[in-house]
Amino acid sequence: MSTPVVPATGPVTAPPLSVLDLSPIPSGVGASRALADTVDLARAAEALGYSRYWLAEHHNIPSVASSSPEIMIATVAAATSTIRVGSGGIMLPNHSPLMVAERFRVLEALHPGRIDLGLGRAPGTDGRTAVALRRSREAVMADDFVDQYAELLAYVDGFEPGHPLAGIEAVPADVPLPPVWILGSSTYGAQAAAALGTGYAYAGHFGSADPVAVMQTYRERFRPSARRPRPHAVLAVAAIVSDSAERAAALAGANALSMVRLRQGRPGPLPTAEEAAAHEWTLLDRRVAAEAGTHLVHGTPDTVAERLADLAGRSGADELMVVTHVHDAAERRRSYELLMEAWRGRSWSAAHAGSLPLTRSAAY
Repeated sequence: MSTPVVPATGPVTAPPLSVLDLSPIPSGVGASRALADTVDLARAAEALGYSRYWLAEHHNIPSVASSSPEIMIATVAAATSTIRVGSGGIMLPNHSPLMVAERFRVLEALHPGRIDLGLGRAPGTDGRTAVALRRSREAVMADDFVDQYAELLAYVDGFEPGHPLAGIEAVPADVPLPPVWILGSSTYGAQAAAALGTGYAYAGHFGSADPVAVMQTYRERFRPSARRPRPHAVLAVAAIVSDSAERAAALAGANALSMVRLRQGRPGPLPTAEEAAAHEWTLLDRRVAAEAGTHLVHGTPDTVAERLADLAGRSGADELMVVTHVHDAAERRRSYELLMEAWRGRSWSAAHAGSLPLTRSAAY
């Protein structure tokens, strides 16, 4: 079963905007401040009308403070009241499936109807730290994500009679498992989400695959499941919005420098625009920055909204999830504010929306 993508012929409802937050650590600021800034941004995102707020899982990266998404989900959900809060994502091979099922049932019990469970299969770190997380090199090399996912569901739905783990149940057992999403940065995630009948979130802010092709693969191959009768695709995008194109470009330069350092094996806190401007850029730096820059949309509000609307239309994404790395917390909040104002102010018609799904999935 697939949901066809057809040319829009009249007024179109704007795809919802959501937030993906890695709790970036700015230079000169402690990581604990970055976590507090995440909570502040979540409150602002809710007030602005963003649909979801997802927290990432990364380990041993000096520029990212989000190492424990379950804790941050609980904290953000308690600090807000209506926005959906979830993981973007829990790296399932780093965890016991039973523990994931238990923790997310606890979250669902405390914040009913507001929790999302996004699952990934990457370690979210370097190879050496992955060994520390998974306790052995064999576990790092194992390719058993589908089996782990089946085990996770069995702690909620029950194991087959005679299974060695039959009778073990994720407590609290009187609440459902939150809606499940499979994350990916390649076609594998789209294929897995389609085969397993889950929601799908593509990491367009760094993924190597064409988001249009990836989304099409997911929709064409989607098989309905008991938990999700229709496909729902989220496209994560990197965006920086400012009142002036010049300031947005300067902020993008800081983001580029951070990516250069990460990809060259010397990660550090997120620099300021002034640090990036003063950096002595080598030819290699510029090549790496140019490659990383293809994933970032930056500019004035209308410019960014126009580009994201085109991407949403061409890909058929049900919603966009925006990740914004800016050194100053207030300036980062302002970027999200400007984007939402421009997004709501657009005239969503066939002339601007490209090709959108014939029927959008329920936003859960």
